[in-house]
This record gives sequence, C-alpha cells and structure tokens, in this order.
Amino acid sequence: LKKAGTPTMGGILIAAVFLASSLLWARLDIRSVWLALGAFAWFAVVGFWDDYTKLVLKNSKGISARAKVALQAAGAAAFMLVYFHGRGAWDVTRLNLPFIKRPFYLPVALYCGFGVLVLVGSSNGVNLTDGLDGLAVGTSAFVSLALAMIAYLVGHAALSAYLIIPHVPELGEVAVLCSAMLGSCLGFLWYNAHPAQVFMGDTGSLALGGFFGAVAVLAKQEVLLLLVGMVFVLEALSVIVQVASFKMRGKRVFAMAPLHHHFELKGIPESKVIVRFWIVAALFMLAAVSTFKLR
Repeated sequence: LKKAGTPTMGGILIAAVFLASSLLWARLDIRSVWLALGAFAWFAVVGFWDDYTKLVLKNSKGISARAKVALQAAGAAAFMLVYFHGRGAWDVTRLNLPFIKRPFYLPVALYCGFGVLVLVGSSNGVNLTDGLDGLAVGTSAFVSLALAMIAYLVGHAALSAYLIIPHVPELGEVAVLCSAMLGSCLGFLWYNAHPAQVFMGDTGSLALGGFFGAVAVLAKQEVLLLLVGMVFVLEALSVIVQVASFKMRGKRVFAMAPLHHHFELKGIPESKVIVRFWIVAALFMLAAVSTFKLR
C-alpha cells in the first residue's frame, strides 16, 4: 500500500537504452546479435501487453497466465527454429555441463523443447524476483556481467581452446550486448533502488529473463545459466514448492512466496533482504565463471 502510485512500466527505459546502445556498438552483420535482440524484443512486447492491460485497460490481472506463457513459448520456439536454420544438428544440439569436458548431444526435438524451457523459465524467474525495490534489476546486473564474460570467453578461439570449452565463432559480439544490458540495469537501478521511484513492470522483467535465456543458448551454456542466475532459480522454486505443498498437503512451506517475501515476513528489513540477495547473486556469478577453469 505504501508503494501505491509509484510509476511502473520502467522496463521501457531499460529497453530503449539497451537497444540504442546495442545498435550503436554491436556488429549488425552477426546472426547471434539479431537472435539475442529478437528474443529480448519479443519478451518485452509480451510484458508490455501485460502492463498495458493492467494500467491502461484497468484489468488488474493483466493478460491470463496461460496466454502469457503461450506467447512466451511461441517466441522461444521461433527463436529455436531460426537458431537451427542453416546449421548442422550436431553443432546445435550439443549440451555442455559444468565441470565435465565431454559434451552431450540431444535429439533435435528434445533439444528444441529444452531451449524453449530455458527461455521461458528464465523469463519467468526474473519476473518472480521483481518484487522488491532494485532486487531484480540489481541481480540482473550481476547476471549480465557474468554472461558478458562467458560470451567473450566462448567467442575467443584461443581462450576457449585453453579452457577446453566450446568455441562459438563471433559470439564475442554478444558480449557487447551483455555489456549494454549491464549498463542499462545500472542506469535503471539508480531510480529503482529503495525507495523506488519507478518499477520495471513485466515489460522489463520478462525481457531481461528472455534475453538471459537466449544468450545462454547461443553460448551453449544453458545448464550453467542455472548457476549464473541461481537467485532467479531459487525464487521460482520457492513458488513451485509453495503451490505444490499447499495443494497436496494444505500447508505452506514458506511464510509467503516468492522467497524474498518470506524473509520480509520474518522481520528482515526490505533493504537488507535486497542487499543480501545481491551478495548471493555476486557469489554465484563468480562460482559460475570459475567452472570454466575448475574441471
């Protein structure tokens, strides 16, 4: 109630700065660049539609959860189809696991479904985390930094060979996009820090998560994204566990889900919950990048 009236749909600001920076500094003749930008744009449009329905059309529920997930899945499926186009299945369906040098290869259909799950899951994970001032965008800054480093290492032939990780030519340009996203998140955090002057809304949170999922797929580090974005994973798992427990046992595991509200209701001040989550995000970011060397 005390936050009622705070402007939202601030994700438009993130999108504007990110897209402008990317178009200025990234090479636009690289396919991976357009795939990542396309994924971001699609998820931003889905989030914008949801925010517009709530704010302008005065429908407090926005678009239905089923419709939202369907639109996310449709965009993710289109991403995977374009990603596959013109490439050999052996090169695309390779799945790399942290700490393991030898890759696994999945059937095409299974890998496509897995890729859709990565994008949709990542998008909703960020969306669920966006419940406290600066929590989602601050965590997203750490994730953007980690993905920038990962994209650079994967795209560098000599470094990827030295680290025995898959080399994806020209993916270094995606590191430019991740750096632009880092800057956009930090700029938005200036106004979204507690007490927030503006909220990002679904326009920002869905787009951020969709972009992270797309970069993970392009870098062939889909599983590592779980470690990079562990805060988002824990937030999503807390909701899944809470709902499942209540439906099966009639009891709640957490005082409230997502997880950040549980700690709030335990008496921890909002600002302290936010900073502690940022610390956890930073630690997981370092742990994720270190897996390239620890094998």
